[in-house]
Amino acid sequence: MSVIKKFFDPGHDGAARDLGLLLLRLSLGFSLVYAHGYGKLMRLVDGNLKFADPIGLGPGFSLGLTVFAEFFCAILVAIGLLTRVATVPLLIMFTVAFFVVHGDDPFGDKEKPFLFLAGYLVILFTGPGRMSLDQKFRRR
Repeated sequence: MSVIKKFFDPGHDGAARDLGLLLLRLSLGFSLVYAHGYGKLMRLVDGNLKFADPIGLGPGFSLGLTVFAEFFCAILVAIGLLTRVATVPLLIMFTVAFFVVHGDDPFGDKEKPFLFLAGYLVILFTGPGRMSLDQKFRRR
């Protein structure tokens, strides 16, 4: 099949799909860790528990849950380890961010949580792909 036909073929090219899932996992996971998770982790380690409490769990507990999702779960998704399980806290967090924290904001202000939510939903439904630690451990 020519390159042009292959490009427009809606078939299931396994290698390309797996590469796409790898790129999605890495970009979502590490951008979340770098831009949000690490800073919140350092805040938690320093004992600065001032944080939003959008669903009434307490600021410190909300910060802890957010660090768990944005740092630890995002790393697990990026490396493809316990991927589907790790997406659940991220999906909960971004659902709260989109509908509660930014619920009354214009879409431009809640676009980032929406895009993360959509990306992690894709990973939940498709799985991590063959280029993941989940796949490596599955073979054993």
